[in-house]
Amino acid sequence: MKMGKGERVFQIFNYGLLVLISLMMVLPIIHVIAQSFSSNVAINSGKITFFPIEFVLSNYEAVIGDHSVWRAFLISVIVTVGGTFINLMATSSLAYPLSRSEYVGRKVVLIMVLVTLVFQAPLIPNYLLIKELQMLDTLWALVIPGAISTFNFFIMRSFFMNIPKELIDSARIDGSGEIRVLWNIVLPLSKPVMATMGIFYAVTHWNAYSNALYFINDRTLYPLQVRLREIVMSDYFGQANSMVEEIAGTMSPEGIKMAVIVISTLPIMLVYPFLQKHFVKGAMIGSIKS
Repeated sequence: MKMGKGERVFQIFNYGLLVLISLMMVLPIIHVIAQSFSSNVAINSGKITFFPIEFVLSNYEAVIGDHSVWRAFLISVIVTVGGTFINLMATSSLAYPLSRSEYVGRKVVLIMVLVTLVFQAPLIPNYLLIKELQMLDTLWALVIPGAISTFNFFIMRSFFMNIPKELIDSARIDGSGEIRVLWNIVLPLSKPVMATMGIFYAVTHWNAYSNALYFINDRTLYPLQVRLREIVMSDYFGQANSMVEEIAGTMSPEGIKMAVIVISTLPIMLVYPFLQKHFVKGAMIGSIKS
């Protein structure tokens, strides 16, 4: 069908606005990457825009040679992978029974869950709870307190509610228990929403640093974002080896900071394209309320 003049103008305006918003998001990242590959003189001159000037790899050599950065990187990977698995299992275990109408008392539980979305415990009670559970200075303190996100729970519950009741009833008639129904029937049909929630949880774990600042005193257990914050806020590089100290003295501290930012952002950027199709489908279906 041929579009009218007003529709064409509106479409051009939409495309232009989307391109502008996309550039506003992408150009700062390109600028950071350009700085990470530029020399000290080029960065101090302020001439770098979106292309490296006096291309160097010394900034990345300084980061790669700093063992504390890689230790923090490994901690973040462990917390992200393990925490996301725990998040998905805990959220689906709560969302499934509360999505079925036959379970008695589900409305009371839903109200209790909804209260946690509106009212959240302050920092001091949280700290005292983590201390009583003996999780201070452990990686559990970075995972267990946020095992279930109320927002993600409601999205997953809405998705489960769209699974045909007849399919679940037929599995029960065949003798399947509730755990088997969840594991063999519900979860295989829920790949889109599981991928969507997995991205939400993984990004949250990867970018989080406040819990580490509150609950972790052992510097060897600091995740990457805390280490990145230390580097960005100062020129301190921890217990780096002599090579790193020498490079850090000759190269630009700003370039090294940009290199750490690129390294910390790269994993999520590499994972997202493989889950994008599930992400879009899961977000759309999970938003339907029945």
